[in-house]
Amino acid sequence: MSDYQMELLRTLASHQKRPSEAASFQELVLSLLEKMQTQEILRILRLPELGDLGQFFRSLSATTLLSMGALAAIFAYWFTHRPKALQPPCNLLMQSEEVEDSGGARRSVIGDGPQLLTHYYDDARTMYQVFRRGLRISGNGPCLGFRKPKQPYQWLSYQEVADRAEFLGSGLLQHDCKACSDQFIGVFAQNRPEWIIAELACYTYSMVVVPLYDTLGPGTIRYIINTADISTVIVDKPQKAVLLLEHMERKETPGLKLIILMDPFEEALKERGQKCGVVIKSMRAVEDCGQENLHAPMPPQPDDLSIVCFTSGTTGNPKGAMLTHGNVVADFSGFLKVTEKVIFPRQDDVLISFLPLAHMFERVIQSVVYCHGGRVGFFQGDIRLLSDDMKALRPTIFPVVPRLLNRMHDKIFSQADTPLKRWLLEFAARRKQAEVRSGIIRNDSIWDELFFNKIQASLGGRVRMIVTGAAPASPTVLGFLRAALGCQVYEGYGQTECTAGCTFTTPGDWTSGHVGAPLPCNHIKLVDVEELNYWTHQGEGEICVRGPNVFKGYLKDQDRTKEALDSDGWLHTGDIGKWLPAGTLKIIDRKKHIFKLAQGEYVAPEKIENIYIRSEPVAQVYVHGDSLQAFLVGIVVPDSEVMPSWAQKRGIEGTYAELCTNKELKKVILEDMVRLGKESGLHSFEQVKAIHIHSDMFSVQNGLLTPTLKAKRPELREYFKKQIEELYSASM
Repeated sequence: MSDYQMELLRTLASHQKRPSEAASFQELVLSLLEKMQTQEILRILRLPELGDLGQFFRSLSATTLLSMGALAAIFAYWFTHRPKALQPPCNLLMQSEEVEDSGGARRSVIGDGPQLLTHYYDDARTMYQVFRRGLRISGNGPCLGFRKPKQPYQWLSYQEVADRAEFLGSGLLQHDCKACSDQFIGVFAQNRPEWIIAELACYTYSMVVVPLYDTLGPGTIRYIINTADISTVIVDKPQKAVLLLEHMERKETPGLKLIILMDPFEEALKERGQKCGVVIKSMRAVEDCGQENLHAPMPPQPDDLSIVCFTSGTTGNPKGAMLTHGNVVADFSGFLKVTEKVIFPRQDDVLISFLPLAHMFERVIQSVVYCHGGRVGFFQGDIRLLSDDMKALRPTIFPVVPRLLNRMHDKIFSQADTPLKRWLLEFAARRKQAEVRSGIIRNDSIWDELFFNKIQASLGGRVRMIVTGAAPASPTVLGFLRAALGCQVYEGYGQTECTAGCTFTTPGDWTSGHVGAPLPCNHIKLVDVEELNYWTHQGEGEICVRGPNVFKGYLKDQDRTKEALDSDGWLHTGDIGKWLPAGTLKIIDRKKHIFKLAQGEYVAPEKIENIYIRSEPVAQVYVHGDSLQAFLVGIVVPDSEVMPSWAQKRGIEGTYAELCTNKELKKVILEDMVRLGKESGLHSFEQVKAIHIHSDMFSVQNGLLTPTLKAKRPELREYFKKQIEELYSASM
C-alpha cells in the first residue's frame, strides 16, 4: 500500500474511538482521497476474478475486511458529496459573438436566437403586469417588509399592496390627475413600502413616476418640477414638504398643486400650504378618498413611459431619461436569461432594499423579485444599522455598490489584528479562491467553519446572490468576497440611459477585471475615439448600446438627446471599452472628463477646478477621482507671487520652496478651497479631502498642458501617480 493508503487506514481505525471529531475526520479523509491517485483508489478496491471471490475473502482478516468496507463507504460518500463546479450557460472562452453586417457589434451567445430579448414572460410585459404576476404566483404571500428599531420585520401582503395602490391611484384621479402617460407624479422619499405603493399606483393608471432625491439639491429639484410639469409630489417627511413650499413661496414652482405626505404632520403645515395655493394631504387620506371613489385600473402598454429618471452630477442641469415599461422589462429579462440555469429567482427570495430607489439599478433588481413573488425588506433608513437589519431580515439577494464591498473587505481585515491572524485569513481565502477559480462556490467548507461563517452570519446567513453595479469594483475585493461569503457575486455595467445594465457577469466566470458580456437584450459595439487614440481595429473605442432597453431620449431636451442617441438608435455612453479574448468587455477610460466615485456619484472635475482656482494662493489645480475610491484628491500649484504674503498674514513664514512643504500651510489652503466649494454649492462628494502641494507650474514644456493651455488629464494622472496613491493611503 502507498503511504496515503496506510495513513487512511490508520485514521479509520483511530476514528472508531473518537466519534466527536466527525467533521474534522471527514475533512481529513476527503483531503487524503484527493491526494490519492485514481489508480491507487481502484487498486485498493480492486477485486479478483469472480471464481476466486470466496477464497479471496476467506483469506482476509476481519480487520482488513472492515477497513476495506469503510474505505469503500468513505470513497462512495466523497464521490457523491464532493463539491461540484457550477455549469456555465455558455462556453466561457466565447461569451459574445459578432453580429453579421453590424459594423462590429457583438451580442450575447446566451439566448434562443439572433433576436434581441424584449421580455421573459408573456404575461409580464409592463411593470403593472410584473407585479400582478407576483401577486398571482405568490398566493398573496408577503411582499413589502419594514421594521422599527430592535423589532422584527412586519409585512404587507401582495394583495394589500395592490389594493392600496388602487386606492391611492383612484385618489390621485379624484385630485385632478389624469390616467395617461402625460401625467407625471413626483416621488420624494427614502426607500420604504409607501415608495413602491406610490409607484404601483402610477402604473395601475398609466401615470409616470419622477423620482426626486436629496443629493440633487434644491435648485435642481425646482428645475425638475418645472421641466416635467409636476403638479403632485408624494413625500415621506414634513421637512421635504417644507422645502417644496419654500419654492412655492418664492414663486419658483407655480405648477405645484398637491403635496401628499407619508408621515404624520402638523396642522400648521397645511395652513402654510394654503397660503401659497398648495393642498397638503396625508397619503392615508388620499387612499381613503380613492377607496370611496374606486376607479377600474387603466394599465399601460409596453411602449408607454414608466419613469423619467433625472441623472445627477454632470455639468449643467440634470437630464431626464425617459424610460418605457418595455425598457425596464427588457433589461431585467436579460438578467433572467443569463442566470436562468444557475441561480433563478424564487418565491422564497428576500431582497434587502437600501440603495436609492431613485436610481434604476435598485429598481430593476427589485422588479426581478416582484415578478417571482419574492419579498423586499427595507432598511430602517440609517446605513449604520444596515447590518442589524440584515440579521433580522436574513436576505437571499443583496444589491450593493462597490463602496460597500470595499468597507466589508476592509472591516474583515481590520479584525485580523495580529500578523498570525492576518496570515491565517489570507491562507483560508487563498484556499477558497482556488475553488472559486475552478467554478466551485460554497459556504460549507472547513474554511467557512473556521473563518468565514461569522462574516456570512453578519449578512443574515442566507445570501446566495450579490449584484454590484453603479461603479467599477476592485478585482481584489470581488475575488476575496466571492470566497469569504460563499455566494455568487455578479458585476454589471450600464447607465440610466440603457435602463440600468447592458453587460453582466456570465455565471461560472469568476475572473475579475471586466464587466461581463452583453446582455441578451442589447448589442454593443465600439467606435473610434480619434482624439484619445482609441481604435476599433485594436478592439478599443467608445461603448455604444442598442436594443429594447435603451431609453427614448431626454425629456424636452432634443439637443442632448441627439448627442446621446445617433440616427441608427445607438446610445453613445461616453465610456471607453476594450473587448477581451473571451468576448467580455473591459472599461478602460472615459471619453469626457466625467467619472464616477465608488459610491456611484458622477463628478465633473473641471467644474470643481474652476471653483478652486479662485482661491487666492492657488495658481493651478488638478482634481483627481478614482472609481475605486469614495472621495477626491487634488494637486495644487501655489501662486509664487501671492502665496508668501498670503501665508504671512496667517502667521506662516518662509520662502516659496519652504512654504510648499509646510504642512500647516497645506491645511490652510485646503480649508480655503473647501470654503469656496461650499459657497459655490458643491456636494460633499465633490470636495477634495486631501491635497499635494507641487511647486512647479503645469506647462506645455513639461507635457502637462496642451498648446491651448488645457490640462492633459491622462498625463497629469500618470505624472502624479505616486503622490495620488500616497494621498489616498494617508486619508484611509
